[in-house]
Amino acid sequence: MSEKIYYGMTEEEVAKDLNTSREQGLSPEEVQRRLEKYGHNKLREKKRTPIWKIFLSQFKDTLVLVLILAAIVTAVIAIVDKTNNFTDSFIILAILIVNAVIGTIQEHKAMVSLDSLNRMSAPHSKVIRGGNITEISSEEIVPGDVVVLDVGDIVPADIRLTDCVNLKIQEAALTGESVSSDKSSDPLQADPDLPIGDRSNIAFSTGLVTYGRGKGIVVATGMETEVGHIAEMLSETEQQEMPLQKRLNQLGKVLGFLALGICVLIFILGVLYGQHILDMLLMAVSLGVAAIPEGLQVVATLVLAMGVQRLVKHNAIVRTLPSVETLGSTSIICSDKTGTLTQNKMTITHAWLPGDELIAIDEVAELPEATEESLSMLLEVGSLANEAHQSDDPDAESPYSGDPTEIAFLELANHRDGMSKNDLEAKHPRRAEVPFDSERKMMSTINAMEGEELRTNVKGGTDEVLSRCSHYLRSGERVPLTDEVAEEIRSANVHMAEEALRVLAVAFADIDSLPAEETSEAVERDLTFVGLVGMIDPARPEVIPAVAECRTAGIKPVMITGDHQVTASAIARQIGILEEGDQVTNGTELEKMSDDELYDLVPHCAVYARVAPEHKVRIVKAWQKHGKVVAMTGDGVNDAPALKRADIGIAMGITGTEVSKDAADVVLTDDNFATIVNSVREGRRIYDNIVKSVQFLLTSNIGEVMLILIATVFNLGNPLLPIHLLWVNLVTDSLPALAISLDPPAEGIMKRPPIDSEKGFFTRGFIWRMCYQGLIIGLLALTGYLIGKNDGGVELGQTMAFIVICMAQMLNIRNLHSSTLPSWHTSPFKNMPLFWALVVSTLMMAAVVFIPGINDIFHLEMPDPKHFLMVLGLMFVPIVIVNLFKLLGINTIKGE
Repeated sequence: MSEKIYYGMTEEEVAKDLNTSREQGLSPEEVQRRLEKYGHNKLREKKRTPIWKIFLSQFKDTLVLVLILAAIVTAVIAIVDKTNNFTDSFIILAILIVNAVIGTIQEHKAMVSLDSLNRMSAPHSKVIRGGNITEISSEEIVPGDVVVLDVGDIVPADIRLTDCVNLKIQEAALTGESVSSDKSSDPLQADPDLPIGDRSNIAFSTGLVTYGRGKGIVVATGMETEVGHIAEMLSETEQQEMPLQKRLNQLGKVLGFLALGICVLIFILGVLYGQHILDMLLMAVSLGVAAIPEGLQVVATLVLAMGVQRLVKHNAIVRTLPSVETLGSTSIICSDKTGTLTQNKMTITHAWLPGDELIAIDEVAELPEATEESLSMLLEVGSLANEAHQSDDPDAESPYSGDPTEIAFLELANHRDGMSKNDLEAKHPRRAEVPFDSERKMMSTINAMEGEELRTNVKGGTDEVLSRCSHYLRSGERVPLTDEVAEEIRSANVHMAEEALRVLAVAFADIDSLPAEETSEAVERDLTFVGLVGMIDPARPEVIPAVAECRTAGIKPVMITGDHQVTASAIARQIGILEEGDQVTNGTELEKMSDDELYDLVPHCAVYARVAPEHKVRIVKAWQKHGKVVAMTGDGVNDAPALKRADIGIAMGITGTEVSKDAADVVLTDDNFATIVNSVREGRRIYDNIVKSVQFLLTSNIGEVMLILIATVFNLGNPLLPIHLLWVNLVTDSLPALAISLDPPAEGIMKRPPIDSEKGFFTRGFIWRMCYQGLIIGLLALTGYLIGKNDGGVELGQTMAFIVICMAQMLNIRNLHSSTLPSWHTSPFKNMPLFWALVVSTLMMAAVVFIPGINDIFHLEMPDPKHFLMVLGLMFVPIVIVNLFKLLGINTIKGE
């Protein structure tokens, strides 16, 4: 809103400051002038990233840059050597382009999906211009306009209210409060730090009018509204790098330096041994390229893309590919309450009737007949003294409209007793009413009952209703109200309020005729107290098991909400977020804390209530300082800055605002908290499978490097030619590496701690398995080379080395399903894509070796039966050794 504190001014001062008239509004000429000055009433649209920019962004990772450099170097060598053989360069670049295309398509699809979800808007509004009420596009509203608000209207701008008749506005998207805010036109204290939720004379943009009517002067439009300020905060909030991006960049740097070192070493040794400089340069570059898993980038991209498609089927749209893997690393889920953990609708959960215990509505199917009659009476009175409406349109999104607390009566009456609001009013037409107002805190209607009888139906605050009662209903009988019973009623009210229930009292009076005046004093007297109802925005039923599974998975769920502390704590305790020993704090206390104090608090605090958007960002930052991967869920405008700051932001697709969805990495199309848990499970599966792919590719590459390095150091010749190395890396290895990424989730995947985002791929156990298995494969290939070279020359040696290194790598992939269980514990048919990938890769390798003409291109020859049997023996050695290591417990490292 404007820097001026309009909520602290009188209506006359606001009108004077904005040079407008409360009765006449603005003239058309003045509107045009202000449109030119302030612009249209809409948020600054975030520019959609062009396709070409999305495409180019796929080439920024370190690993990709290393591969581009390798492609350039091999092309330069081809030119210098005058061979003009650019095959290696083209293959590497083709893989990078395929990877970029896949990433671009996925990000564009997510963007298109989100566009179809963004539908929250206030297309038209009623304004007073030139003394006449006219309906205009909300974008045409300017500061100084006088706006008229009725039930069902979406507030189009920030408005200083000047007239209010029982006005209530639902502002959950901005404040996080599930209950509609009571509005008034009275000036407030001019305190610049007054929380948004307490600025009761301001109607904020995007709010929904649920009750009454009002009028006011527009004081801020577009980016100057409170919603606009939050949107502005988004542009100042840093986008966090995903854990997978960090890991792949780390891997790229390690492999880049490793490849450079190998190139230099091999080149120097070869030259010292008298090899031709250009031959050694080509071999060095080829080996450097062999040290880098060219297929890793496209494998990682395809793994993520397939995970994204699986999540779409489970109601989650992932906007960027690495986001889904980040879910697997999540250790903290900071969740908004309203609409995320709760249903965002008031529901009557308890009732209290004089002489009865507190009744839990959902837990009691049958009640004593007298109690059932009293409960039906309570619901009938509450449904008649009610301004909510029921639609007969079967296609309506919701059959009810109006204030959530009033809708709660209609829903329960219809569900429990089959009472339709429309049928009730047709049977008992309204003859008179005394509307709700915030001072009386109750409303009354007079309805025609059976025959000529009339009845006053009343609902409202307990103390206010009770003060008008002379009797109470007990087992269907009207009994005089004593002080003891009144105290019993007040005690029940306090008990229900302590359980975070919003309590309303219901009463009635049978009368003979309509009073002369429809005033509170004439209508609301000599009432008979019926009972109390307790309502709350209840937790989603699927949230409780989802929170429990989060805890089992080592993920700490945290509630961050704009709602009141008592309500937030009650819901958090009910769903398992708030446990024994956990702390609860609020925005006022957070405001006084330094960043260091907040850093010390966050590990112990489970609930943050009455918080502002900037508080949510501070909480996320504090957790990130602890080294945690933070997911933030929410649906409101007030959640957007924290969604963007978090490692992964998760927005609600149905109830979520456009601003929150634009700030998020993942959008849930069913607004179901349990979908987050499914996404975490999928994220962990994806991470595990990417690790398997990385280990397979790097183990294979280490085998190739060790083979060439040992042969070069001891001047044994070239066991493999550059074309052999590229064929193994780009053809033989790629299909199995991709297929193993489809492994099903490991047993107990949600019973282990989250992945440490700081560790990267290179844990001690990972390095040990990669190195010893790669060394075994390299030594076996070298053995095949030496046997073949000694028996039949270099070409036979290279053929045997080629077959051994291809087949040993492919068989070794069976060792990667588990780090601890022997390979026979996992059926080869459990992952059928992997089974067929191994078959296809074997056939392609066989074609290169055994088909005449093709083997000439690769400088290979068909081995005789004797040497073929030797190859078969060598290629099965890795699977034997690794399974033996697993049985001995030395395939893993303690504490990895």
